Amino acid sequence: MKFYGLKTCDTCRKAQKELRAAGVEFETVDVRADGVSADKLGEWTGKVDWKKLLNTRSTTWRNLDASDKDGIDAAKAITLMAANPTLIKRPVIEVGSEVLVAWTAETKDRLLF
Repeated sequence: MKFYGLKTCDTCRKAQKELRAAGVEFETVDVRADGVSADKLGEWTGKVDWKKLLNTRSTTWRNLDASDKDGIDAAKAITLMAANPTLIKRPVIEVGSEVLVAWTAETKDRLLF
C-alpha cells in the first residue's frame, strides 16, 4: 500500500497514526518533496473522478490565476496538480489497483475494518 500525502498535513498525520495503530503497513510518499508525475495522476484519474482529486478548497487553488481555473477539465487539472502537488486532495492511498482519496469514513472502513 502506498500513502501519498504531506508531512505537514494534519489529516495525513491523523490517517497515518490510525493506520499504524491498526497494524497496517504502508509506504509514504510526500507529494511536495517527492512530487507526483502527470502519468501517475492520469492513472489515478482513470480510477477516480479528477474532480475528487483536485483540492479546490486549498490555499494553492485560491492563489492560482483566474486563467488557470477557467475551463478546467481533466487534462488541465492533471497539469495543475503535477505542477502544484498541494492541489491534490490528501491523502491518496493506493491499495493494489484501487485508489482511495481523502481520509473519509469510506476510506477508513475499507482500510481499518
